[in-house]
Amino acid sequence: MNKEQCIKNPLGYEKISKLLKKYAVPSIIAMLVSALYNIVDQIFIGQGVGVLGNAATNIAFPLSTICIALGLLFGIGGSTRFSLELGAAKEDHAAKAVGNAISLLALSGVILCVVVVIFLKPLLIFFGATSDILDYAMTYTRITAFGMPLLIFSNGLGSIIRADGSPKYSMFSMLAGAIINTILDPLFIFGFHMGIAGAAWATIIGQFISCLFSLYYIKNFQHIRLTKSDMRLDLSYVKSIAALGAANCFNQLAMTIVQIVMNNTLKYYGGLSIYGAEIPLACAGIIAKVNMIFMSFIIGISQGTQPIIGFNYGAKNYRRVQDTYKLAVMIATVISIISFAVFQLFPRQIISVFGEGSEEYFIFSQRYFHIFLFFTFLNGIQPVTSNFFTSIGKSIKGVFLSLTRQIIFLLPLLVALPMIMGIDGVMYAGPVADGAAFLLAVIFIVKEMRLLHAKQLKENGEKEKES
Repeated sequence: MNKEQCIKNPLGYEKISKLLKKYAVPSIIAMLVSALYNIVDQIFIGQGVGVLGNAATNIAFPLSTICIALGLLFGIGGSTRFSLELGAAKEDHAAKAVGNAISLLALSGVILCVVVVIFLKPLLIFFGATSDILDYAMTYTRITAFGMPLLIFSNGLGSIIRADGSPKYSMFSMLAGAIINTILDPLFIFGFHMGIAGAAWATIIGQFISCLFSLYYIKNFQHIRLTKSDMRLDLSYVKSIAALGAANCFNQLAMTIVQIVMNNTLKYYGGLSIYGAEIPLACAGIIAKVNMIFMSFIIGISQGTQPIIGFNYGAKNYRRVQDTYKLAVMIATVISIISFAVFQLFPRQIISVFGEGSEEYFIFSQRYFHIFLFFTFLNGIQPVTSNFFTSIGKSIKGVFLSLTRQIIFLLPLLVALPMIMGIDGVMYAGPVADGAAFLLAVIFIVKEMRLLHAKQLKENGEKEKES
């Protein structure tokens, strides 16, 4: 272990529970804020526009997850490389990692914006829009597309700011934008009678405020001195950042792919059911965004562990790596159990927050809550474990685990089960995928914990020889 670095940096000696609180709470709030951009829009659109408005935001939702995916790819990738380099006492390399991550965030945001603006209508049809929903979805997305570079940049840089030891600053920068969005939504929708376009403009303005806070921090890093040359893209750093951020990115991209397949499945099989196509699309969108609140806590906890695990793994303090993971999993499991109880007991009350609908609308949404989210109490393990492997530099395992629930298990089930069970097959695909992903994550982490224990014993033996 690099004793000098551990003495200099609290990540190497501070009580783990205190560190996890310091880093996870702001991470959770940042993730909640990101979720609230979509949820607040959904609530006010549901109240002001109705079921078709809710369905339209569900159609546009994959683009939001793509933005978050890019923010995580370069934000988590950059912050992980940053933490590993700091743990190894290589501040100049840490600065280069941050500079490259910043450039990648900015570049990817601009490219995505251009692609969406050019291919807007075919994208929304591909995402599952019906003829009744398409106009609403185009109005909303045509405006929010210009905020995508802001969303990617502020989310990605927030991860790096947290790794630099300023999680509260990251939290407040995201929170400021969310507050602005929440204030402007009802003002634009109801006060100025702008409808779904008002929600889109409120979102962009909030994202702009958050981005300004992130930009201001660039000149104020605590552990590095960032220069313009650090922001010049270096292929070796780009590859490393992409590899380390891939697990989190692929998890979000997997959600995007699943959302698109689910939308089209709900559209087809919903049209064959008593519910019609629009009710399943609206309900599934609401439930996906409500589930984002739960996942914000889980992902926030896993992101909060990243600088702690990354630094101590780089410093060869494997005991602290193990203890951090165990504490994170314990907290994530408690939150998962509480969320399971809420989803099972109060589905109608939750749906009612997003506006009124027919009795069929509420029947479908309650069944969706009860069935699709039945294994919520197991869902804290897989994201924390996936991020753990990324944090210790084992990105391939992290990527694989991040894909298990969404791509390897859920996606095939969404295609196969509805062929047998109709629209109910969509609901039952959820718990089957959750259970399988949980078992696989447990198998991977048990093996890794044994390896870390052996490494710690070896490290202790070498220390005894030196003394």
